[in-house]
Amino acid sequence: MIEITVDLAIPEWELTFGASRAGGPGGQNVNKVATKVTLTFDVAGSPSLSEAQRARILERLTTRITKDGILHVMSQRHRTQGGNRTAALERFVELLRDALAKEAARVPTSPTRISKQRRVTDKKLRARVKETRRRPGAED
Repeated sequence: MIEITVDLAIPEWELTFGASRAGGPGGQNVNKVATKVTLTFDVAGSPSLSEAQRARILERLTTRITKDGILHVMSQRHRTQGGNRTAALERFVELLRDALAKEAARVPTSPTRISKQRRVTDKKLRARVKETRRRPGAED
């Protein structure tokens, strides 16, 4: 089981790993060995997710999810397939945690007296600067 949050754990059998040739580090080895790892997870058909979690993930990760509802996470940072597999899994957990995190509610604040004063003084200063740029005889 891969623990995403306190109330969500995804069994490993729901994840699919695929390997292919990758660019990046590896020297001559890069042309021969399939080290790039692609992790796929069926968000739309996962029995582990509740409807609310599924909707939130689909909404937040739209750029990474296909029309069929499958999430793709790739890694080709490391020289070995095992290293890339671990990196893809870590990225997957991070993506789901971020997608399921609740945003803090915005607390509206009013401007302070000093900030209002500063704004007015800056406006007056700016007006004076613009006034000095006028032609001497241009009276309105």
